[in-house]
Amino acid sequence: MDALLASLRTPVAFLVVLGVLVFVHEAGHYLAARWRGVHVERFAIGFGRPLARWTDRRDTKWQIGWLPLGGYVKLHGQEQPGDVDPEIRATWKPGQTFHDKPVLDRALVVAAGPAANFLLAILFFAVLFVAVGRPVATATVGSVVAGSAAERAGVLAGDQITGLDGQAIGRFEEVQRYIQPRAGVPVQMQLRREGRELSLPITPDSRARGEGTPPVGVLGIAGGAPVFERVDPFTAVVAGVTHTADISWQTLAGVWQMITGQRGTEELGGPLRIAQLSGQVAELGIASLITFMAVLSINLGLINLFPIPVLDGGHLLFYAAEAIRGRPLPPRFLDYGLRAGLAVLAALFLFSTWNDLSQLGVVRWITGAGG
Repeated sequence: MDALLASLRTPVAFLVVLGVLVFVHEAGHYLAARWRGVHVERFAIGFGRPLARWTDRRDTKWQIGWLPLGGYVKLHGQEQPGDVDPEIRATWKPGQTFHDKPVLDRALVVAAGPAANFLLAILFFAVLFVAVGRPVATATVGSVVAGSAAERAGVLAGDQITGLDGQAIGRFEEVQRYIQPRAGVPVQMQLRREGRELSLPITPDSRARGEGTPPVGVLGIAGGAPVFERVDPFTAVVAGVTHTADISWQTLAGVWQMITGQRGTEELGGPLRIAQLSGQVAELGIASLITFMAVLSINLGLINLFPIPVLDGGHLLFYAAEAIRGRPLPPRFLDYGLRAGLAVLAALFLFSTWNDLSQLGVVRWITGAGG
């Protein structure tokens, strides 16, 4: 029985994680459309043959598909009038079509999806900070790898890093960000040990990341166990906003490092990686699963805001151009942009899936079998 439950944990956790995040994203579009007076024709979670469907009193068709890899909200009159037959245009409800709304209203409806993901992350973090506690910022060394740069410099487990080259350090992630681009470069580390302030010279070791990318600096230390402090609901919400903004910034910084070659792209993952991590995190408990969902919700919001046609960010870019020009962009330009956006998304999906298969060892197994 335990083996059966363990085998079901990953798919069930994956369905819960992705289902909640997609539903919240699409619910943002749905509620904003209702707010701006746009009729919603369909609200779908998942693709493929419907497992369940019904129509509400507002004539919106709700649908749950068997393939839980996304969802969509179909807005009334979302197409341009010239793209549909006169018979269809005759059925449009006056004043409730998407394309007739001012550009600001359309932008609000589109932006509401990513905004809902950020709000969900803030809510999740706030609940965790009240129930479990907010992680207190520390840069305590949990362990030191034998023979590493840290051991050679005299760093011990339990030391609290307070600065690097005179720059104040409050969190272990700040240590990583400072050290990674300084492979082989001497650094002066300030730390606190049993109430005493020390300063140690340390030179990060160099770790290769692959051909064409610069090496990364490593010290050979791991962070200590996090310290949690429970807070009141108001403080939790404020901390949730701050935490969400911080993770968003770190994610964008990581993407920029990949684009500029300062960081490897092997960290990019797709549905297979999400499914694997969902099962692993679910095994750690509900708090870990909620944290994972919050971080994933932030990533979903950010990805959808990237200025790629087809994504919400691409549509917002088109609406910004329309607001500046005073009229919509030419249909041919929009068509080419959407095609290019689909090509970019397809390439990213294939690349992330390849990373997932490599991470799971499938690529090595196939290569070995072929050899």
